[in-house]
Amino acid sequence: MALSGKLIGHVEISKKGDFFHDIFRHNPHNMVAISPDKVHDCELHAGERGSVGSVIAWHYTHEGKKKVSKQIIEAVNEENHTIVFKVIGGDLVEEIYKSFTIILHVEQKGDGQVVVWTFEFEKPDISTPYPTSLMDYLCDLVKGLDAHGST
Repeated sequence: MALSGKLIGHVEISKKGDFFHDIFRHNPHNMVAISPDKVHDCELHAGERGSVGSVIAWHYTHEGKKKVSKQIIEAVNEENHTIVFKVIGGDLVEEIYKSFTIILHVEQKGDGQVVVWTFEFEKPDISTPYPTSLMDYLCDLVKGLDAHGST
């Protein structure tokens, strides 16, 4: 019996939300220069970078292991800085989860903004762990990107 799950993480940011929307959508290769210990490459496999339907492969290190996540951009909303990435290949869906979707969203919080990560996933059984370590990884990545350079 498969089990659906959802996990949400928040990171307060000092940069404008469009910085995060732009770097994850149009310029993910810039993360390689900013966080080379976390992100090693972002290859475009199909479509136009940042467009709905485009397929990208992220090469990254998580928990001391080099991993790959192949994703398709399912939806984009410029107004509220949302990108929906459906994981279609790589470690997450080939070894751990039956399905996995990652949603990046930037929203107002008081006078500032916050990056919100949402994971929607399907576990094959109850023994499969929640992806809390991956959530921590992406939140740390955002903190590093936020701290880098000027706003």
